[in-house]
Amino acid sequence: MALIKPINGILPTFGINCFIAENATVIGNVHTGSDCTIWYQAVLRGDVNKITIGNKVNIQDGAIIHCTYQKHDTLIGNYVSIGHRAIVHGCVVEDHVLIGMGAIVMDGAHIQSNSIIAAGAVVTEGTQVEEGSIYAGVPAKKIKEISIEQTSQLISRIADNYVMYAKWQG
Repeated sequence: MALIKPINGILPTFGINCFIAENATVIGNVHTGSDCTIWYQAVLRGDVNKITIGNKVNIQDGAIIHCTYQKHDTLIGNYVSIGHRAIVHGCVVEDHVLIGMGAIVMDGAHIQSNSIIAAGAVVTEGTQVEEGSIYAGVPAKKIKEISIEQTSQLISRIADNYVMYAKWQG
């Protein structure tokens, strides 16, 4: 069973039809929408600030979601995929965003809708990622524009797939 624990009397809350893997950790001020999946060894730590997650968000294996004490909460929109071992910390991630495997998104960053953060990219503190773009590298820079239709379809498909994968978990 997943470790779901209150901090300072605040217990995480989950929308309907969410999957939380047996060894995931979700603590404190964390709130998800519906059809979210939190995979194996993922950690969502709402101990020092609030983490708010929309609908159809998948937080893949080993990912870490955290925030900054008295400074930055973490807000994640709808249809967001957070890849394996990614770190999302004290930032805003709008709707229809893909954060690639091993990517890091730092405090105060703002990832606009229909964007992709490439695997291994480091989005530094305060970076504003433009809508409909792909950012890659260390530090992450805009490398390409992508149509909103392409991005939305790709990311919606991934989000829907993760809801399906959760059903296979038994």
